Amino acid sequence: MKLGRGQAAGIIAKPPADKAGLLIYGGDAMRVAIKRQEYLKALLGPQAEEEMRLTRIPAGDLRKEPALLTDAVKAIGFFPGPRAAFVEGANDLVADTIIAALSDWRNGDAQIVVSAGELKKTSKILKAFDAHPNVYSLGLYDDPPNRAEIERMLVEAKLEADGPVMGALESLARAIDPGDFRQTLEKLSLYKIGDTAPLSIADVTACAPASTEAAVDDILNVVAEMDSGQIGPVMRRLQSQGVNAVTLSIQATRHFRTLHRVACNPGAPIYGVRDRDRIARQARDWGLAKLEEALSMLTDTDLQLRSAGQTAPAMAIMERTFIRLAIYGAR
Repeated sequence: MKLGRGQAAGIIAKPPADKAGLLIYGGDAMRVAIKRQEYLKALLGPQAEEEMRLTRIPAGDLRKEPALLTDAVKAIGFFPGPRAAFVEGANDLVADTIIAALSDWRNGDAQIVVSAGELKKTSKILKAFDAHPNVYSLGLYDDPPNRAEIERMLVEAKLEADGPVMGALESLARAIDPGDFRQTLEKLSLYKIGDTAPLSIADVTACAPASTEAAVDDILNVVAEMDSGQIGPVMRRLQSQGVNAVTLSIQATRHFRTLHRVACNPGAPIYGVRDRDRIARQARDWGLAKLEEALSMLTDTDLQLRSAGQTAPAMAIMERTFIRLAIYGAR
């Protein structure tokens, strides 16, 4: 069953125990991860991992060993309480395995929680979750948190805000990434320790991150417009402002996915971007085949950045990838 945005807030905050599971998907990996964490915490409680009531299954492992999911769903736990089997990074290569586990699900089994990237409407996983009466599917897009979501996050952080301050928080949520907004609320929670007064505009201003959005847009446009000579100076500026490589990787992947989506549907309306004409031009200049290769490069870089054995400076890795992309696109 597909969840609308209004329904999603209630389900994420208080997951029904009698459902078979949830699919969370979207192009913004950080937004998907945050929602998945919120759902699992609300469903299982804070001690789920220590009590072995949560089984994590990367999609790559599931593809090699399809029995992993069924075993996790049917396993009897050592500790009382709800259980979940979480499949991370799912795609249609593991769709049949997940669909079979849903079909075999019975009351008392572990919930099946699945996260995925952007899914097409024709995706087998998405179709299965949308059509199944006992599971939910939730697509996350580029929309910022709405007022209800911000209010729930404030309760979690034990903060109070009203009037102009709530408006300021809504504006901030529209200006920065979801992960950065959550970190801002965490900073505010620490900032207000010992102070029981509601948040003020001054509090929000003191904890809000410095604006780096324009500079991040600059590097994305420099790369997408294949101007390799400008990459170094812009990267130095970003580094001096405290932007990290993983953030750049996520934002670059989002930008090139947007270009890929536009290239797949030339002439279709373009939503969620500031400069539609510029995006359309970039997508046209790259073309579909090159954009697919660019996304592959960015995926490889993201995996390298997150690797435990990585020793090279992260920003240097990201800069090298940007240069490679700009040169490749200009060929």
